[in-house]
Amino acid sequence: MQEQQTDIWSYWGRAVLVITTNGSVTQDGRSIPGRGVAGDAATRFPELRQRLGALLQTGGNHVYEILPGLVSFPVEETPYSLPDTRLIRQSAIELRQLADQRGWQMIVVPRPGCGGGGLNWQEVRPLLADLLDGRFIIVHS
Repeated sequence: MQEQQTDIWSYWGRAVLVITTNGSVTQDGRSIPGRGVAGDAATRFPELRQRLGALLQTGGNHVYEILPGLVSFPVEETPYSLPDTRLIRQSAIELRQLADQRGWQMIVVPRPGCGGGGLNWQEVRPLLADLLDGRFIIVHS
C-alpha cells in the first residue's frame, strides 16, 4: 500500500477511484452521500445516488463498482453514525477481492473514516496494511 498527499480526482481516468460511503437510502431509493469524496462524486456523477441506492437495496452495505472506475467503500451504516472500524476492515477485504477479480492495477482510496469521519489515520492504517498491496494508493489532502 502506497500513501500520497494529493487530490483523488487527479487520478480520474487512469485508476479506479474509491469513495467512502454509508448504507443509507432515501425513500425514493437514492443513496445519501456523506461529506468529502462521496459528496464530490455525487456532484460529478448525477446518476451515482440512484445506482448506489439500487445496489444497497439489493445487496446491502458492501463494496460495489457503482460506475466504471468508481467504487464504493462503506465506512458507516448511516451518514449520522460514526465510522465503524469493523466495517472498514470488511470493506478493505471486499475491495481487495474485487480488485483481484477485475484485475485492477491501480486503485486510489481516501483514508477511510478519517477526515470528516473523525478517525485517526494511525488507528485505521493497521486495518488496511495487510490487505492492500502495492496496487493501492491511499490519498489525503
